[in-house]
Amino acid sequence: MNNRQIFLQHIAQTSEAPIGIEMAKANGIYLYDIHGKKYIDGIAGFSVANIGHSNTKVVDAVKQQVETYMHLIVYGEFIQQPQTAYAKLLTDNLPSSLNCVYFTNSGTEATEGAMKLAKRVTGRTKIFAFNNSYHGSTQGSLSIMGDEYWRNAFRPLLPEVYHFNFNDDAVVNAIDDSVACVITEIVQAEAGVKAANKSWLQALYKKCKEHNVLFIADEIQSGFGRTGFLWAFQQFDIIPDVLLLGKALGGGMPLGAFIADKKLMYSLTNNPVLGHITTFGGHPVSCAAGKAAFEFLLDEKLIDTVQAKQKFLLQHLQSKHIKAIHYFGLWFAIQFNSIEITHNVIKKCIDKGLITDWFVFAADCLRIAPPLIISEDEIKNICEIILSSIDEVITS
Repeated sequence: MNNRQIFLQHIAQTSEAPIGIEMAKANGIYLYDIHGKKYIDGIAGFSVANIGHSNTKVVDAVKQQVETYMHLIVYGEFIQQPQTAYAKLLTDNLPSSLNCVYFTNSGTEATEGAMKLAKRVTGRTKIFAFNNSYHGSTQGSLSIMGDEYWRNAFRPLLPEVYHFNFNDDAVVNAIDDSVACVITEIVQAEAGVKAANKSWLQALYKKCKEHNVLFIADEIQSGFGRTGFLWAFQQFDIIPDVLLLGKALGGGMPLGAFIADKKLMYSLTNNPVLGHITTFGGHPVSCAAGKAAFEFLLDEKLIDTVQAKQKFLLQHLQSKHIKAIHYFGLWFAIQFNSIEITHNVIKKCIDKGLITDWFVFAADCLRIAPPLIISEDEIKNICEIILSSIDEVITS
């Protein structure tokens, strides 16, 4: 059996139509298949590779940590320098109330931990979430996912989860002393890059404060410079009680985190003891990689380039066949008149050497979220591939 046959036979599939390219290596913004064909990674591994692939500093940090030690014991028992160093770097770049990090293996596990934390801190059970939201696919995260199509096959799920429309005042009016938390993306990723209205988000935040409801901000996709700020919440003049991170957090290695004030996080240490526990969360190699990636992001001032690159991409992506472009920083949802057109354009782009995809709740939109290291010439190349793909799909 060749690798493709093994992949289809022995790797659990998540859809009937995987992209299915057999990759050989990755470097910078490029991926290379086993035949030597080069692809632009137009989605940065779904915002994991914000600083690109195989960054030298990240690779060196991984090698050094592997040679020192890997897994030692379950999370939270031994003092491990990769964890403490990365936690300190993260909290140094966050508001003072976000001073305590709980590392997990992934974004969805960060969501799970944050929901447990909210129940433990408040003694309440109601959770407010939003339609067209995406926070992961484990059962707790699935319970708050914002679409019944994805939830229905796995019911029963968590009780007392209530969904509201994003940017709708109904949720603000519904908050009272019975609610444990409100969990929201600052920019709804899988809805097709839909940002919160600033006045609405601030009203929601204020109402949470009035009723001691934890405000949980999911920045698993929007964090680490994707929106043109280190954290998207910085643009809305709010400070969440709990921050969810993942994707780019690990610099290409698996890593997630929920971050809160120490006085909140301490509630997980008693009644019961081990109120939240993980074996591999905060793996030392992942923390070493993530810290190196974060330092590179900051040292190279990549975030300072995002707004100019956003503008440049918009200038070069003009077509009468594009219905709309939703964007926030270097993060785009290109909307077409039908799902069929979108998926055909995606296929053409991949054939032409541009990796792109659609959105879970916006299947009529094509996703562009390249590594932040991308140059203007490379952005122009992306635009040329998209425009030529559109023309070929429309004319055919």
